[in-house]
Amino acid sequence: IEPLVQGAGGMRFYDPCVLGSVARLARAHGLLLIADEIFTGFGRTGSLFACEQAGVVPDIMALSKALTGGIAPLSACLARAHVFDAFFDDDPEKALMHGPTYMAHALGCAAANASLDLFAREDRLAQVAAIARQMAEELAPCRDLPLVRDVRVMGAIGVVELERMPDPEALRTAFVARGVWIRPLGRVVYLTPSLTIARDELTLLTGAIRDVLGG
Repeated sequence: IEPLVQGAGGMRFYDPCVLGSVARLARAHGLLLIADEIFTGFGRTGSLFACEQAGVVPDIMALSKALTGGIAPLSACLARAHVFDAFFDDDPEKALMHGPTYMAHALGCAAANASLDLFAREDRLAQVAAIARQMAEELAPCRDLPLVRDVRVMGAIGVVELERMPDPEALRTAFVARGVWIRPLGRVVYLTPSLTIARDELTLLTGAIRDVLGG
C-alpha cells in the first residue's frame, strides 16, 4: 500500500486512520503489511516516512527515489526481524537467493550516504512545512477557477484536480512557454518540488499553474 497518498493513482490523499485500520486488519489476519514509500518517503508528506503519521510500522518497506536525492538510481527493501529471519540462512536451500545485477552499486550507495548525511545535518522537515504553507497559499486561488474541482496539499505535494482534463499536450506546451516543466496526470496538475527549492522558484511554478488553468 502507498501510505497516505495514491501517487500515480491520481495524487489522492487519505486519512492516516485508514492506514491504521489497514494495518490492524493485516495483523488480525496474519498478513504482511508492505508499505511502498518510494514516493512518500524521506519527508515528501511532511514526516520522514508517511507511515509515521498513522503510528504504523510496516513489516516491509520499499524505498527509492529520494534515497539518493534523485541523483542516482538505488532502491532498498527494509524488513522487520521476523520477516528477515524467515529467509536469512547460510543454507542456499533456505535462503532467499536474490542478487540483482546492480545490487550495492557503489555510485548509488555513495549518493545515498551523502543524501542521508544531509538529512541528518539539515532540517528537511522544516523545509517541507514551509513548502506546504507556500503551496497552500499560492494554489488556493485556483479553487475559484471554473475548471477546478479541488486543491489539496500534503507536505511537499501540491495538487489541483480538474473537472476534466483539457488537451494535456496543450497544457504542457503552455507550461513550457512560461519556463516550467509541469506534467498533467489524469485529471490532476501537480507539484512535487525538490525539498530544497527556493521560495521564488516555487512561486514561479504555482503562478504558472494559476495562469495556465485560468487562461
